[in-house]
Amino acid sequence: MTNAYFNYKQAMEYLGIKSKATFGKYIKQGLPTIKVGRSKRISKTAIDKFMAEHQSSTIKGDK
Repeated sequence: MTNAYFNYKQAMEYLGIKSKATFGKYIKQGLPTIKVGRSKRISKTAIDKFMAEHQSSTIKGDK
């Protein structure tokens, strides 16, 4: 099975975020990066796993 690897810009597009600060926060919170030569990459699998582990649930009450 082939694993897709994104550069930072592609990863931000995949996540649907535009803020570099938010993306930096994700990395500080444990989103794993891989150094390839002089650049860093992030696997799609790692992004999906990270987001699943860090999602918060919203509970809607009766109105």
